Amino acid sequence: MARQLEIGGRYVGEGQPAFVVAEIGINHNGELETAKRIIDAAKLAGCDAVKFQKRTPELCVPPAQRDLIRETPWGPMTYMNYRRRIEFASEEYDEIDRYCRDRQLIWFASPWDEPSVDFLERYDPPCYKIPSAALTDDDLIRRMRETGKPLILSTGMSTMEQIRTAVEVVGRKNLLIAHCTSTYPCRPEELNLRMILTLRDEFDCPVGYSGHEVGLQTTYAAVVLGACFIERHATLDRAMWGSDQAASVEPSGLGRLVRDIRTIEQALGDGQKRVYDSELPVLQKLRRKN
Repeated sequence: MARQLEIGGRYVGEGQPAFVVAEIGINHNGELETAKRIIDAAKLAGCDAVKFQKRTPELCVPPAQRDLIRETPWGPMTYMNYRRRIEFASEEYDEIDRYCRDRQLIWFASPWDEPSVDFLERYDPPCYKIPSAALTDDDLIRRMRETGKPLILSTGMSTMEQIRTAVEVVGRKNLLIAHCTSTYPCRPEELNLRMILTLRDEFDCPVGYSGHEVGLQTTYAAVVLGACFIERHATLDRAMWGSDQAASVEPSGLGRLVRDIRTIEQALGDGQKRVYDSELPVLQKLRRKN
């Protein structure tokens, strides 16, 4: 089983610093300039990557929801038209690809349907994330597996048996698993962070954490428990319109998140007891017998 995998020239897994992903998702609300500002915030914060979501609305929106009217910042519109309004196409992804490459920032996406995998393959992303909603979509998972790229399996709203089945479909060669609870925002008592240990013990592969909570404390706890990658939704302002904004991290929070994760990693050490040079003056002063 691979305990480390390479993503965009960066090794992720055992013994490596946590791979920090700013999930832009649909927090751009269909505005390319907003997406670019979040990319800039992620770069400034020191994130390793940004992630988007790609859908084909005609395939992803259930027929019963297509004509439902939704209130939006652009006025009332059907849910189908709303999904089309916020979906980026080739023009926007061409610019996102250029923008991230210029800033030497990794980007990838969660495809929600097979044509979206084909669309994203044009940009040769270093990995894909299987969204929690698609954990039981074997055909989509197989299409992603065909790319030969590392796959991050998100496990929100899933049973252990469903996770085991998805792992068998993905295969374990290029597998990373993200512990996740799909509530936006998620209450601390439902985060169940010890699942990071459970998943790591059962599947013996790199396991990370995709968080939707308010605040940063519990994300730090995930790092202490051994999460080798961290994903948090990123936004310019949590008060912005959109379903994921309230569970997202603003630019200043992103900076604190990365800074504090790196401090925690230094503080964890290697588990080998030693006497540090900085302790010697105190030892000589206070210890009566050596």
